[in-house]
Amino acid sequence: MSNPYLDEGAPPNAAPWRERLDAVVALMRDVSLYTDPQEMVMAYGARARAISRVDAFVAVSRRNLAAPRYRITRSTKFASNIDPWKNPELLPVHDSGLLGELLYAGEARLIGDFHPDPSDPAFEYLRGARSLAAIPQFDNGQVINMFFSLGTRPHHQDPERFPEVVWTAGLFGRTTQSLVLSRQLREALGALDREMKTIAEIQQALLPRATPLIPGLSIAAHYQTSRVAGGDYYDFFTLPDRRWGILIADVSGHGAPAAVIMAILHALAHTLPEQPTAPGSTLELLNARLSERYTSEFASFVTAFYAVYDAESRSLTFANAGHNPPLLRRASTGKVEFVESDADIPLGVLGATAYNEQCLRLEVGDTLMFYTDGITEAMNDDREQFGTDRLVKIMSEHRDAPGATLQILLDSLNDFTAGAAQSDDRTVLVARATPIEG
Repeated sequence: MSNPYLDEGAPPNAAPWRERLDAVVALMRDVSLYTDPQEMVMAYGARARAISRVDAFVAVSRRNLAAPRYRITRSTKFASNIDPWKNPELLPVHDSGLLGELLYAGEARLIGDFHPDPSDPAFEYLRGARSLAAIPQFDNGQVINMFFSLGTRPHHQDPERFPEVVWTAGLFGRTTQSLVLSRQLREALGALDREMKTIAEIQQALLPRATPLIPGLSIAAHYQTSRVAGGDYYDFFTLPDRRWGILIADVSGHGAPAAVIMAILHALAHTLPEQPTAPGSTLELLNARLSERYTSEFASFVTAFYAVYDAESRSLTFANAGHNPPLLRRASTGKVEFVESDADIPLGVLGATAYNEQCLRLEVGDTLMFYTDGITEAMNDDREQFGTDRLVKIMSEHRDAPGATLQILLDSLNDFTAGAAQSDDRTVLVARATPIEG
């Protein structure tokens, strides 16, 4: 049965073009497999020379060179294949000769009867040629590279086919440049990824290695960034008279910029002129330092909740700089409530800000949950937020130890988001008042 899509009326001498078509299709298939520009050019060159019957070639470039200098990037006379994008310094550079003249003229040329000048600096690459075709390759509207097809006989290039040759070579040049840019992008992203991982390692080192053993308080903590590094921060400070400072903070933004501000906040918190005892004055000092030198320049701010726990009186004195209010479950009633406070403006917004202090007393079994908005604002695929109601429900229904309560929350959060991409850092601290031994 005949195929209507085949040209059955082809002349008897159709075999050569059919063979060439099959060779071109095979070449295009092979070229599509490469992601490395050097490997693709080498494979393309070997197959293309067989199809077009080019006797020899030389390629030149003026990229990153001032006129009249040019670099010989490829040649059939090269003893080894040098990647011109990775090792341009290994390639010969000239500032005179026919190749440079044709390159800077920027035009396609056919020289059917060619006699290379022995005094030409590139003569060794032209030796034996009797015809030359100069094929320009454009980048940003300028001829940056030029390919020279050389024949050992005069008029090796058919003038009727030459426009298509220039066309094909130009498209190949753009394809090659795309692969070069793609490789450079992969390398840049790889370097960036390594740097970000280093930032993340440094950031992890700034966090507490373990939750401290605080008399009368059992604590579990969870920290997870939305990217490699993030802007959430929590810390504990050993204070005089069996007191402990508890800090949770959230830097605006994500990624490396937030991680840098987080590291600055850590450094400031650990180098205050006085130990961070009074929560209000501590936040005032942190705010002044951040506003003076850091956040104002980067349009950043930090929400923070700082509390001082006194083991002797079981009291929690705290101040809030625009942070999410913690949740408190009273053991005596099972009631869950927000630790409401004067949620003053975040750190780093205004240089001179006063932060009010408040105090609450804990009884054995009372449980506190500190968190960042990456928990409550976590979304599922329907763009619904996890919200505070679910936090309250978990706190109301579960009276487990802090570690177990924390795991229940994380499992509930994972079920809710169902694998949806995490858009913000997530930090949770769960603390329960316990009997003080001794």
